[in-house]
Amino acid sequence: MLATEPRLERPDDVYEALIEAQRDLNPADAERFRARLILLLANRVGDDEAVLAAIAEAAASPRG
Repeated sequence: MLATEPRLERPDDVYEALIEAQRDLNPADAERFRARLILLLANRVGDDEAVLAAIAEAAASPRG
C-alpha cells in the first residue's frame, strides 16, 4: 500500500532545497534535474510496485 500521508520531519527545509537547486536553471535543465531526482528517489525506494503505485497516484491527482 502506498503511503501518502506526510512523513518528512523537515518538509519546509526539503521544499526550500528543491527550489534552491533549480533557482538558476533554465527550464530544460530544471526538467532534467527533476527527472534525475525522481530516478534517484525511485532507486532509493527500491520497490518497483511502490514506484509504479506512486506514478499512478501522481497521474490521477488533479494537475495544477
